[in-house]
Amino acid sequence: MSMIRLTFPAGSLTPEGRETVQNDLAEALLRCEGAPDAAFFRAQLWSYLVELPEGAQTTAADDAPRFLIDVTVPQGVLSEEGKARLVEEATAIVLSTAGLGQADAPRVWVLVHEQPDGTWGAGGTIVRRADLLALAQKQRAGE
Repeated sequence: MSMIRLTFPAGSLTPEGRETVQNDLAEALLRCEGAPDAAFFRAQLWSYLVELPEGAQTTAADDAPRFLIDVTVPQGVLSEEGKARLVEEATAIVLSTAGLGQADAPRVWVLVHEQPDGTWGAGGTIVRRADLLALAQKQRAGE
């Protein structure tokens, strides 16, 4: 049960990249979480594109596009290694999607927000990390 949201200025993604970026980012997050490659977990990972209108994003230095990737996960789902891998993979995906090179990597920020256990609800109930671990074990076992 995770979310990934890419905020970007209008016109900054290639048409091809815009078609694939949500799935690419979602797959990277699932890999970094170590979640089973199962329909249940893919369906629970929500992905959003937030396109800012022209002129809505700038810095004091220039108007070059900046990209913000917000990742929200239950606390403890991503290890330190998983976070580092996610930042690396998500940055590469966005650079490719925008037709940019590695020199532009500082324009991509990734913020990982960890929700403490007991603060995430779905379907009208609190979802705890232990519940997710039990579901993952069942999926791995093929149940």
